[in-house]
Amino acid sequence: MAVLTEEQSMLRDAARTWTQEKSPVTAFRKMRDSGAPLGYDPAAFAEMAEMGWTGVIIPEAYGGSDFGYLGLGLILEETGRTLTASPILATALAAASAVVLGGSEAQKQTWLPKIAGGEVVGTLAIDEGPHHRPEKVAVAAAKSEAGYKISGTKTFVLEGMAAGLLVVSARTVGDEASPAGISLFLVPAEAKGVSRKALKLADSRGAAIVTFDGVEVGADALLGVEGEGFALLEQVLDRARAGLAAEMLGSAVQAFETTLDYLKTRVQFGQVIGSFQALQHRAAKMFTDLELTRSCVEAALAAIDNGSPDVPELVALAKAKAGDTLHLVSNEMVQMHGGIGMTDAHDAGLYLKRARAAEATFGNQAYHRDRYARMQGY
Repeated sequence: MAVLTEEQSMLRDAARTWTQEKSPVTAFRKMRDSGAPLGYDPAAFAEMAEMGWTGVIIPEAYGGSDFGYLGLGLILEETGRTLTASPILATALAAASAVVLGGSEAQKQTWLPKIAGGEVVGTLAIDEGPHHRPEKVAVAAAKSEAGYKISGTKTFVLEGMAAGLLVVSARTVGDEASPAGISLFLVPAEAKGVSRKALKLADSRGAAIVTFDGVEVGADALLGVEGEGFALLEQVLDRARAGLAAEMLGSAVQAFETTLDYLKTRVQFGQVIGSFQALQHRAAKMFTDLELTRSCVEAALAAIDNGSPDVPELVALAKAKAGDTLHLVSNEMVQMHGGIGMTDAHDAGLYLKRARAAEATFGNQAYHRDRYARMQGY
């Protein structure tokens, strides 16, 4: 488990105070019931930007605070506790990482200050099927007089309806199942030929199907080196996966604490149900899994900050473990609350739905166990 600096502890405490006071689970429920078109509250996101959360990993030269991935992970853990819906993961982590890691000076000057200031929402447009397979790219980027012409469709684009910047993976050469020949592009969402269809995920968060119909972009839209974008994409995805694992940890911790409180107060057969040994064993299992998950998540985030060579292994471990733990705790939350846990009036269902959506995002447990095994030579 990482030892936090004083500044990191202050950032976590500030995030905890804000989410509990300004964005509790009741705020998420209100947003969901209102049918908010973007899947989040823009006013709440504007407050996050004012607090500097959108610029945590962005260098100071471009309007950010350069406070590191562990710092942003601490914020995401707190938003996960209250199920706060926001584009922080998609824009301040995933899209920002793409530009920081692969962008030219001109691209950084153009986009990073806007992301840091909350002026634009960015996101990754990478998957094309029902499952996370970033190496499987059929969207084509053909050379044109102006630069490139992009055609094809991306699915399950997080915050796709809100995004003003799309980080798009497209194939410049090779067959659609090969990592070789993939290039990344920065495409303004309002570009001619871009169309979007809104999706609502199981947890009521926003996503979209984005279609590119001969979208013309200049050569300056290319992110990194043509045909060699997959290595950059994997770095970006690992940062997004680590951040998502931190958010999932927060959701699991809160689901556990809510359930534990219930075990201490619910009376059956003249006793609080927390005195039943079978339930104590199940609670102990959840507690130990949460502690292991925290170690995995914080190790992955710290490794990214330190530039460690084992980032891919640690991230795969963190995302798989966070998925397993949140799956278990969200199930137990419903079961241990009994009948009330099965109703929409209780928060248990909100945590369970968020768990299922988060598990599938950027690779589920099976995906990352397989990935980890391959990296270990199995």
